[in-house]
Amino acid sequence: MTILVTGSAGHLGEAILRTLRDRGSAARGIDLKPSPFTDAVGSIVDPNFVRGQMAGVTAVIHTATLHKPHVATHTRQDFVDTNVTGTLNLLEASASAGVTSFVFTSTTSAFGSQLRPGAGQAAVWVTEDLPPIPKNIYGTTKLMAETLCELFFRERGLPVVVLRTSRFFPEDDDDPAMRSAYGLENAQANELLYRRLDIADAVSAHLLAVERAPRIGFGCYIISATSPFEARHLEALARDAAGVVRELYPECAQLYAARGWRLFREIDRVYVNERARRELGWRPEFDFAHALRALRDGCDFRSVLAREIGAKGYHDTVFDDGPYPVAS
Repeated sequence: MTILVTGSAGHLGEAILRTLRDRGSAARGIDLKPSPFTDAVGSIVDPNFVRGQMAGVTAVIHTATLHKPHVATHTRQDFVDTNVTGTLNLLEASASAGVTSFVFTSTTSAFGSQLRPGAGQAAVWVTEDLPPIPKNIYGTTKLMAETLCELFFRERGLPVVVLRTSRFFPEDDDDPAMRSAYGLENAQANELLYRRLDIADAVSAHLLAVERAPRIGFGCYIISATSPFEARHLEALARDAAGVVRELYPECAQLYAARGWRLFREIDRVYVNERARRELGWRPEFDFAHALRALRDGCDFRSVLAREIGAKGYHDTVFDDGPYPVAS
């Protein structure tokens, strides 16, 4: 089996290729940018380039995308070209080549406006059954690409698994208020409670999806660290999230105080990964309990893979006010 990985110079593409090559698996990376993990430089928007990469390929992991931070620097047409047309080109080439597994990296941003409850309302319990309402061109084009994936399963019999990943980037938050209120590690440890994913767990989900796609046919899954919260916690999370966490993890207060860290006062949504754990057999390792154990042991709570890859950024330009040109 040769696996074609798009976006090989990016966080996830590199992580997948590192893992496959460490296992001795046949894999090929493509990207617009050259990198140690890019075997062919070119654009997925070019159908001829895409078709030329399919020889011997039996599975495709499609991670290449324009991301949310690009909303400020790229046009809507750029997003349609890369996220929609690029995905269409890969689906067409995969179906024609007889690919047996196609895994598409989508995003929880597809849920968009559904993720923020109204004033005084409980936090949102986010499962795959929640109807997506994208709020920007990023989420819109990712949802369009998901729909194309399902179409190719129905019309061409291409086995496709869509993974709606939560945030796994190592960079600072794109919200200036969050960046000023919480240190980077503090914020990202907090996010493991409800909306973050270690890249090592993202990789394991993608490789399981490659394996399971032929049996699943078509499936869409939320990929996020397992949350300790239950539906009964939702009202309290919107009012006093820190109190809920201290009740679940009594040792948290002392461990956080030792580092000068703080819990979030409010949590607005909880990503539920139960379907991915049940149907893919996925077992994420890096959750909030793991983070607390790492703090207790004086260790970094991130995976070795996350530390090896580090931060890549999203833009070629360095902006004056943090890593993003505007809050998006």
